[in-house]
Amino acid sequence: MRIIIYTGKGGVGKTSMAAATACKIAGSGKRVMIMSTDQAHSLGDAFDCHIGSEPTLITENLYALETDTVAESEKSWGNLKDYFKRLLTLKGGSGIETEELLVFPGLEELFSMFKILELYESGRYDIIIVDCAPTGETLSLLRYPERFAGLMEKVLPMKKAGVKTVGPAVEAMTKIPMPDMNVFDDIERLMDKMGRLQELMLNKDIVSLRVVTTPEKIVIKEAERNFTCLYLYHYNVDAVIVNHIYPDRAMEGYFGKWMQLQQEGLDKIKESFSEVPKFYVELQSGEIRTLDVLKKVGDMIFDGLNPDEVLFKQEIYRTDTDKKILSIYLPFASKDELILEQEKGEISVGVKNERRRFPIPAGLSGLNIAGAAFEDGYLNIRFGEEYDD
Repeated sequence: MRIIIYTGKGGVGKTSMAAATACKIAGSGKRVMIMSTDQAHSLGDAFDCHIGSEPTLITENLYALETDTVAESEKSWGNLKDYFKRLLTLKGGSGIETEELLVFPGLEELFSMFKILELYESGRYDIIIVDCAPTGETLSLLRYPERFAGLMEKVLPMKKAGVKTVGPAVEAMTKIPMPDMNVFDDIERLMDKMGRLQELMLNKDIVSLRVVTTPEKIVIKEAERNFTCLYLYHYNVDAVIVNHIYPDRAMEGYFGKWMQLQQEGLDKIKESFSEVPKFYVELQSGEIRTLDVLKKVGDMIFDGLNPDEVLFKQEIYRTDTDKKILSIYLPFASKDELILEQEKGEISVGVKNERRRFPIPAGLSGLNIAGAAFEDGYLNIRFGEEYDD
């Protein structure tokens, strides 16, 4: 089974690109599930039909669903949520305010990701295509399993043992209810799901992320940060899809000045994502919606290719914040042809006639480049003192 996740800044057309990919693969005879984890679901709009939280048959071999975050939340932490609600209503009645307090940022998005795990483990489909939340939300929920599971592994055994031994006495003295064992069961199930999800997401033979962008500078900046961050967290981005490219014939007259701006954006995309395959999608004469249009766009994007294959797999970035070293994969480059420049939060690397730009990772931001050396195909950039504003 393969899982392909589409992400990008809001409004770049990732839903359309995901749906077009799903149509292309389903047309080859493989059983495809396309699902949305974005709370602002638009898959139904793309296919021009109603799609619910259960698999909906769109056409032969193609199914779709839009995750129900409330239902997934109850499945994942219903008992734990009820316990928190008891604590919050000790001194007062329940109400809408209590329910709002129990909506933790990013948690519902994480529970939506559990649906990917459930569908994968069911084995009912050959390909799962995911229309994911916009960039920022995607990055936060992809980091959740690693961060939360590590904390709970340390805290849970101690808390569970404490409730069994001194819980009744504490409850009698403080009048604060202690959690039942089913609360800890929820936490253990949650941790187990997180661990399985993390393992799945880091399996580069199964999971690929594809970044959708447009040629506008502000969107490219967001895509660069997304791309770099995903690789630094060891997720595999195997393609970049550039959407909304104006064809030359549409750029005459009033829109003539946009041609230069678009070309500058396309040049920057080439610099920023030079290693990975890039696919370019011209602005269509109408909306990218309905099954026939999506099939046409899918054929156009992946002409002559199998979109369900892993299109690229290489660890492009590595970072060691203790040694203050950022490693960048630069095959076939040599020191003599290298140009390395820094402009505060961004690095520019030039090799021959090629140039790469990318943001400095958070753990090394604010530091000056102190030196660089090649080793095993990687350029190891060493950072030193902080720079002055």
